Amino acid sequence: MGATDAFPEGAAQVGATPGQPGGLMDVLGVAAVMLDADGRITLWSPQAEQLFGWSAEEALGRPAAQLLVSPEHFDLVLSLFSEVMAGGESWAGVFPVQHKDGSTRLVEFRNMRLLDERGESYALGIATDQAVLRRVERDLALSVRLVAQSPIGLAVLDTALRFVMVNPALERINELSADQHIGHDVQEALSFLDTDTIVSSMRQVLDTGTPLLDQFTVGRTASDPHADRAWSVSYYRLEDAHGRVLGLATSVVDVTEQHRAATEAARARRRLAVIADASATVGTTLDVDQTAHELADVIVPELADLAAVDVLDAVLDGRRPTSLSRGGPARFRALAVAAAYSTEAVRAADPTGQIASYEADRLITRCVTEARPVRIAHVGPDDLQHIAADPQGAALLEKAGAHSYLAVPLIARGEVLGALSLYRVRNPEPFDEDDAVLAVELAARAAVCIDNARSYQSERRTALTLQRHLMNHRPPQPTAMEIAYRYQPAQAASEVGGDWFDAIPVSGDKTALVVGDVMGSGINAAATMGQLRTTTRALADLDLDPAEVLRHLDHIAGGLDPAFATCLYAVYDPHRALCRIAVAGHLPPIVVRPDRPPELLDLPTGAPLGVGGVPFEQTTVPLRDGDLLVLYTDGLIETRDQAIDTRLDSLLELLAEPEADLEGLCDRLLRALRDEHDHDDVALLIARVRAHDV
Repeated sequence: MGATDAFPEGAAQVGATPGQPGGLMDVLGVAAVMLDADGRITLWSPQAEQLFGWSAEEALGRPAAQLLVSPEHFDLVLSLFSEVMAGGESWAGVFPVQHKDGSTRLVEFRNMRLLDERGESYALGIATDQAVLRRVERDLALSVRLVAQSPIGLAVLDTALRFVMVNPALERINELSADQHIGHDVQEALSFLDTDTIVSSMRQVLDTGTPLLDQFTVGRTASDPHADRAWSVSYYRLEDAHGRVLGLATSVVDVTEQHRAATEAARARRRLAVIADASATVGTTLDVDQTAHELADVIVPELADLAAVDVLDAVLDGRRPTSLSRGGPARFRALAVAAAYSTEAVRAADPTGQIASYEADRLITRCVTEARPVRIAHVGPDDLQHIAADPQGAALLEKAGAHSYLAVPLIARGEVLGALSLYRVRNPEPFDEDDAVLAVELAARAAVCIDNARSYQSERRTALTLQRHLMNHRPPQPTAMEIAYRYQPAQAASEVGGDWFDAIPVSGDKTALVVGDVMGSGINAAATMGQLRTTTRALADLDLDPAEVLRHLDHIAGGLDPAFATCLYAVYDPHRALCRIAVAGHLPPIVVRPDRPPELLDLPTGAPLGVGGVPFEQTTVPLRDGDLLVLYTDGLIETRDQAIDTRLDSLLELLAEPEADLEGLCDRLLRALRDEHDHDDVALLIARVRAHDV
């Protein structure tokens, strides 16, 4: 940039201050020497002194040939001088000049004739050291070639941030010709980029002189507005030899491929993280609705802005899903909807719990009937009519800006259970094949969990139904006892069905009290419980001793599946005020007497039913009017985080608090000792002795 750069086109005006000179002339050290018609030196510049070694005082008035030329070159110099002075032709060339120190130097000359107002002739010689000139020429040629052929985009901007020079590489990178750059400022030429950030960085470099290196920039060019491109940009301040700021140089490297590779690597890491997260958080419970919500929460917002999980209604009705016919409708039940942010688009999805039937032209129906993903990378208005439940839903999705859709089937053990629907709204990228692969992987994992939960819930319903049927007879209130009882099934679907209780009238006004716990769970445990309960009722009718009853039950249990159970069998005789008790591996009962601390009876434990060949012992315990006998199964006191002795102490403390109402006492014990997530049944039977007229 020379002096003319200080005056942009149209900026010259009266009174304008001349611009500062450039530094190239100083680098070259151009000397000026003037000779009169006789060849004597009449003018001598300071640069001439630097170039030739002679001061002005030493040079002025002397013949130039004698001062600067060795004798063997006199004739040639005089001939050239004559030609210039006679014909007015300039002469340019390289000539050996004798330096004051005696050395000879090659100097590049430009010689020309000058005329003054009187018509007298002079010769003006402009000279510079040839070595310096050649070095500058080489540097300039190298710089020009490097700039022109460099694969790195290079540009020079003035202090107003207008482009002064761009190389071909930058033309290709910006997809703009040199003419579209030169004379334009950054905001005009690069309007497709975040020019505010770029200009701020350039101004910072101009102000501080500190380069900014490898500034990462992402943007989209006008020719490809849908794909990100990336550049590594560096900025340097340009100064002349005197430190004057000339402008700014910038280098630009297209790193789009590296950016895409890094983006894909980061994307792959995020996908692995999503899969790992899904493995840890989806299917934490055997609950279909909870599993569906966990799946939707994992997917949003990493994979989609909006996610909906819908299951075929037949799956939740306890029926195995059958093959869906192409061309027919599909009936879904909405289980979960999740959104990355608050949006009206959520209202386009079916509310959770709602059942909806979709015809064959709906994409979700196509997804489950064909058992394959359906992807609409760029959603149009017509597509929304086949995505949304109704026109109102389509309008909500369009208004929200839903632009990409993906539905994948929920397939477990070769059968389609439902579909996962994904929408992108704020995420500008359309769903691609990689997204579909990830969604299929997540859906497959969740589908197995949903199928397991569905199966367990079905088994739970069956076990509970069987258990209620087997225990649907309310025990009668004995004449000499007041009884209250509770049964609570386990909250886990697979752990229902093993506990039972009973109060059975026996001849002679006696009452048999029973609690038992079949080892195992599920339908088989419920069935075994029913057989043991029925057998116990039959044996009680024979008025056998408790130990004899357990011996018979032990024999019966050996042929059942599961074969083992604990049991406590007690018979209270009001006429003798005695209670005979026998235990088969069960927890001991508690006696609560008025005005005395509750007592955990120390009885022979015995072996569980089904072991076979082990004798049972019975113990006689006196019971008076007002005494309580508390029978229970281990589900009331056993937990995974406390010792059983600690829990038994808690039960004794609760029973120490007076409670006139047995029903209220049952409720209080369950509230205090049971947790909503307990994994075992509990049976509780409390009997209070009442005065009996003999």
